[in-house]
Amino acid sequence: MTAPYELALLVEEREDRVVVTLNRPDRRNAIDMQFVEELHEVCGRLERDPRLLLITGGSDGVFAGGADIAQLRDRGRIEALAAINVGVFERVRRLPMPTIAAIDGAALGGGAELAYACDLRVCTSRTFFGQPEVRLGIIAGGGACFRLPALVGEPVAKEILFTGRRVLADEA
Repeated sequence: MTAPYELALLVEEREDRVVVTLNRPDRRNAIDMQFVEELHEVCGRLERDPRLLLITGGSDGVFAGGADIAQLRDRGRIEALAAINVGVFERVRRLPMPTIAAIDGAALGGGAELAYACDLRVCTSRTFFGQPEVRLGIIAGGGACFRLPALVGEPVAKEILFTGRRVLADEA
């Protein structure tokens, strides 16, 4: 394992579905290498034994706060070009069964991109989406640049991506 916690994802396998709960509450469910590796493992199991996939952030009011910035700072050019997050999000998108993101609270950056990769997004009233990468001087590299326009239309997607504006549940 590459992180000090036990599991980045809690996986509950049921006969008709697999429930994945993001399990980094102390880091706002930030997406790191361990998270990506574990999600690839879940995708592999579902490719062999298809069932509905339900992804949730748990009960602390955060779906996922985006990429783990501490790990991003340590990535070099080669790691950045490997597009680690977009690879696992694309794998989720291509799964041969329905995928659902159950979102309660913040879905930001990579967390929003994970939700965009799912077939359906079900939200509570306190959910909000955002692509804050522009405020860090980077682009949304996990799929928002091409998935968001398909979901909300090009003008709205550009506004969100260029300004970092958050979108509340009722608008989403």
